[in-house]
Amino acid sequence: MAKSLERYNAKRDFTKTPEPKARAGAAAPGNAYVIQKHAARRLHYDFRLELDGALKSWAVPEGPSLVAGKKRLAVHVEDHPLEYGGFEGVIPEGQYGGGTVMIWDQGTWTPTFDPAFGYRKGHLRFRLNGQKLHGEWHLVRMAPKPREKQEAWLLFKSDDAAARPADAPDVLVEMPNSAATGRSIEAINREQDRTCSSGQ
Repeated sequence: MAKSLERYNAKRDFTKTPEPKARAGAAAPGNAYVIQKHAARRLHYDFRLELDGALKSWAVPEGPSLVAGKKRLAVHVEDHPLEYGGFEGVIPEGQYGGGTVMIWDQGTWTPTFDPAFGYRKGHLRFRLNGQKLHGEWHLVRMAPKPREKQEAWLLFKSDDAAARPADAPDVLVEMPNSAATGRSIEAINREQDRTCSSGQ
């Protein structure tokens, strides 16, 4: 198990939450990508890229935009285990991240240059092959501010064939439901915990 996943385990009580526990050698490595729509205290989108045996994760309050250059704040959070990419269900109230989790998009990602180097330097450039998102994207780390507890990055779309003009429909509104099950947040909440295969 990647050492970075110890923080993930420490934040959760697995006797109460249906989330997967990080375990050594639990999943085969690959190049998974997933966005989980998370109706917690505030609705946000958790953007995850597989790197170094874990899902590097960013909380994106406004969600991704297909408008080229439209920057979205992406707050770097703890690494998640690869199995988390298949989680869709309800985290009980009172638990860390309590709320409903949906697999909003899933697929694979392909870095356009060495991802480990890009991650360290604070600029990941990559292509997404998801069910909803495609084309080239960027994640860029911002300069830290005083008393800032978590790294702030920016997520934005490159200007390519998969980008949309500013007056096009918002993909978050156009395709609000689960890429794994077709369910809405409300339906997942009604059915409680159900872990879905991410197809990776």
